[in-house]
Amino acid sequence: MAESDNIVVETAEKIFADLADPQTINNDKKGSWQAPLWQALSEAGLPLSWVPDDLGGSGASLADGFALLNAAGRFAVAVPLAETMLAGWLLAQAKIASPEGEMTVLPASPKDRITLDADGALSGRARGVPFAKAAKHFAVLAHGKDGISIALVDASKGRIESGLNVGYDHSDTVTLDKVQPVTIKAAPKGLDQTTLMLMGGVARSLQIAGALEAMLDISVRYSNERVAFEKKISKFQAVQHNLARLAGESAAALAAATSAADASRTQSHSTTRSTSKPPRQRSAARKPRRKAAPSRIRCTAPSASPASTSCTAFRCGRWPGATISARRATGPSSSASWWQTAAPTNCGRSWLRADQRTRQQ
Repeated sequence: MAESDNIVVETAEKIFADLADPQTINNDKKGSWQAPLWQALSEAGLPLSWVPDDLGGSGASLADGFALLNAAGRFAVAVPLAETMLAGWLLAQAKIASPEGEMTVLPASPKDRITLDADGALSGRARGVPFAKAAKHFAVLAHGKDGISIALVDASKGRIESGLNVGYDHSDTVTLDKVQPVTIKAAPKGLDQTTLMLMGGVARSLQIAGALEAMLDISVRYSNERVAFEKKISKFQAVQHNLARLAGESAAALAAATSAADASRTQSHSTTRSTSKPPRQRSAARKPRRKAAPSRIRCTAPSASPASTSCTAFRCGRWPGATISARRATGPSSSASWWQTAAPTNCGRSWLRADQRTRQQ
């Protein structure tokens, strides 16, 4: 999703390259690299990208924010950037200004629920909350007798039990016991916990797709540098097959994540229109929906240039509930191909094209 003409992504990549390079992180056992990185991100207004200007944010579009998350995944940034962006987005839905500093969202699982008492206090337990220990505030989606509300909570008011996920990032348990929020307002119509979970899933999937892109780049570069039996390992057919397979998985992840992001933007626009305009009367005779053609991804690594792996993915603009099936085509020894075929459902009219190419270094 990163484009050369996207100033938000260019700014983020420069900051990541200067302050979050692997050598700096690996050599700093105390984690002192995080403070300068977060300060630089905050000065650029990136953590509050999805917060409008009048609420203290940068006012960037959803597309810019999604591209920023993809770039963060490529650099494996272990700071609560995505969590703060999501928290700011949630608070902005209720016209609540976002404070400075790190934030995260409660709840983080569809099985957990925060309740709003009659006296305006919040209670409940949320498990697997990313970076709760590092957050200064929580953006909370609470359920009350009058419906769903969005609240801003001081993180020091909750009880936090530290935990780690498989990537050794904070995945904590937060307990709220009759905590009074800093600010609380009713959530707009159409926003519920499912919407929040889907938005968080899109953010995380874009980070995963970015990480896969970085893995592919590193693998291709290493295969051109590592020499075994007096030749580069990129010349071996087994390595070519594995690189082609990794390229296919990376392209499939990128296509699925960007399609989900496109669907989120479309849903956001439709929700805005529905709240600002009266509903339009639909005709009794509805036109049959056109069946969209399947999307296909092909990655090829020719033996003549094993490190040159090309992947092209055609995807539908709206891709909810798509299923991806994969099969490996064992062709002649001169090439190794990996096919991914996806059958999108409920596709819109707009078709997008995502290209990913890694060239020989």
